[in-house]
Amino acid sequence: MIYKDKTRPVADRVQDLLQRMTLGEKAGQLVQPFGWQCYEKRPDGTTGMTEAFKRQVAGGGVGSLYGTLRADPWTGVTLETGLSPKEGAEAVNAIQAFAMKESRLGIPILFGEECSHGHMAIGATVFPVPLALGSMWNPELYREMCQVVALETRSQGGAATYSPVLDVVRDPRWGRTEETFGEDPFLIATMGVEAVKGLQGDRLDAEDSVLATLKHFAAYGSSEGGRNSAPVHMGLRELHEVDLLPFRKAVEAGALSIMTAYNEIDGVPCTTNRYLLQDVLREQWGFDGFVITDCGALGMLTNGHNTADSGETAVAQALLAGIDMEMSGEMFEKHISAAIRNGRLQEYDLDRAAARILELKFKLGLFDRPLVDPEHAEQMIGRPEHRKLARRIAGESIIMLKNKDGILPLSKQIPKLAVIGPNADAPYNQLGDYTSPQPKGAIVTVLEGIRQALGGDQDSALYAPGCRIKGDSREGFPHALACAAEADAVVLAIGGSSARDFGEGTIDLLTGASVVTEHSWSDMECGEGIDRATLNLMGVQLELAQEIRNLGKPLIVVYINGRPIAEPWIVEHADAILEAWYPGQEGGHAIADILFGDVNPSGRLTISIPKHVGQLPVYYYKRRTRGKRYLETDFNAEFPFGYGLSFSEFQYSNLKVEPSVIATDGEALVSVDVTNSSARTGSEVVQLYISDLDSSITRPEKQLKAFRKISLLPGDTQTVTFSVGREQLEYVSADLSRIVEAGEFVVMAGPHSEEYLTARLKVREED
Repeated sequence: MIYKDKTRPVADRVQDLLQRMTLGEKAGQLVQPFGWQCYEKRPDGTTGMTEAFKRQVAGGGVGSLYGTLRADPWTGVTLETGLSPKEGAEAVNAIQAFAMKESRLGIPILFGEECSHGHMAIGATVFPVPLALGSMWNPELYREMCQVVALETRSQGGAATYSPVLDVVRDPRWGRTEETFGEDPFLIATMGVEAVKGLQGDRLDAEDSVLATLKHFAAYGSSEGGRNSAPVHMGLRELHEVDLLPFRKAVEAGALSIMTAYNEIDGVPCTTNRYLLQDVLREQWGFDGFVITDCGALGMLTNGHNTADSGETAVAQALLAGIDMEMSGEMFEKHISAAIRNGRLQEYDLDRAAARILELKFKLGLFDRPLVDPEHAEQMIGRPEHRKLARRIAGESIIMLKNKDGILPLSKQIPKLAVIGPNADAPYNQLGDYTSPQPKGAIVTVLEGIRQALGGDQDSALYAPGCRIKGDSREGFPHALACAAEADAVVLAIGGSSARDFGEGTIDLLTGASVVTEHSWSDMECGEGIDRATLNLMGVQLELAQEIRNLGKPLIVVYINGRPIAEPWIVEHADAILEAWYPGQEGGHAIADILFGDVNPSGRLTISIPKHVGQLPVYYYKRRTRGKRYLETDFNAEFPFGYGLSFSEFQYSNLKVEPSVIATDGEALVSVDVTNSSARTGSEVVQLYISDLDSSITRPEKQLKAFRKISLLPGDTQTVTFSVGREQLEYVSADLSRIVEAGEFVVMAGPHSEEYLTARLKVREED
């Protein structure tokens, strides 16, 4: 049989297999049930398949399984009921072998896993969340991380991942802000390209490659009021110029899977938006992979969007619009056959989707090498080298927002330090959403990182939680203030939490000890489905900070959180502020590295931080027509996009644009000298912005068009050069084509979006 011959071209193998398949077998390829529901872990540690899964395989097959290795409160899989790295690989092998043996044609299953900031399986490395990854401004290092994630995932049999998230954030009240790279489409596109290269590698069938899935297509981060899945009000021109840019670039880089968004754009649900899924994605961009829905999205068509009067209608709408696979598989499994029987769909509609899925299964090597080596998985997952990488990445992602009088770095000879706050010793609070349960000792908290940096002496760092993230209990204040009064400086770890209920209970505010009670307590104020109306600190965290400040001790605030925090009092009164986002399992070490100067901070903001929630939106690339100011305040962010301090000081000079006049298809070289004027080696993120002064369409005041992270020794100067041509000067016109117009441009180079040198560039019509 041709489809079993690995020497034959993939296209031939797909067509040979497709013509042998029944209608039910084709439909089976389009469904993706929940993988964790397909097996049961026995008391002796082995696994067995459920009877329901066996029936599903016998009834036509299962094309894909979602989250077979996923463990978290949503799946109900715990450390006790879940699978170790080796057990996970063995279970995937068993499921795969059963499916290939018991299905008529021996078609392998595509195992899809969540890998937003690490493989979401027990024992896998937990890296910082994407908002922190973007804050590194180091795409090459991010690609290295993606290679590790691909290796850990594929070693257990996972062949597809549902990342990267390429949503552009317009309103940070959105609970999924932490899953994004920030607010700027160019930076997001750059990171998306590196994700595709790192995850998919040189060959999809390699042992360290997985299929990258771009999500959420499209404009999911631009919803009304920052509410998850809410409507999006946006014209097509802006959609193409901003929200679609990262997806287009990632498709050009070779991405082969895309997930649709829950939201609608101007009344059309993305799940059934033929313009997006066919006209743009396939015809304009040449996308050659498959499209999968988000979980439950088809159900929203009948109950939510209400654009379909039945499940059968919803399935027909989705498949005809360009959907190939349904995550959960519930609607496709129930209604595809009836939709074909009743003439709403034709069998060739089914053939088209099934062929796309089969093609990628062949390219991933699943037909020829369906099983993995459990011993290899045990060796690869959670390796010490991967933890070291997680620590380095966390260190590069942390942003120093304030450092009054150079209070940081602290001396390791400080007699006594107080480490206070609800995020000082809360492992899950520093991991972010989409995280698996962690064995004791796997996560280095801020307190542990500081104590280890100080030589392991427990008495050198006094600890008190003080309060919780949420709630109004002040019973921990006296102990926290006593610790602060005894100390020479205070590190206050506050912010937010995306930690779901892992059964860890809460903390005793008097002692800091973990407490499991009969009533669950959740400090979760961020994450999927957790949108907010404000950006202030929740609970009594601000009050705790104010009480500590009254003691007159140096106050270093460490924010651990998933979205920007708007607290002007902290900005004014804290001596230093570090923004760590959710820094992952090595976050405590990374924070301590910066507090004590072992690492020079080089993180920069990828999302503007407002002074007040009423300023939203404050993304930096607003148009000139935005108005003057509010009655109570201006439009300016507290901390602008691209901002971040260092222990070093950098000076910019000698900005040149050569030539200063180019044709619309020409190119200029922009160069700027950057000097480290301090006595310490440091890294600087050199940022290039362009402003179009003369255009047919209203343009943003400035847009990021290039950046480079450089390291400079004390006294050294480096000339940083950027090319500026069509790609940097074009915009989307009224007819949706990308054009470069003749006119005047301002080129800006500097450390962030509000501080830069300027030079002029003139673009003339071609001769």
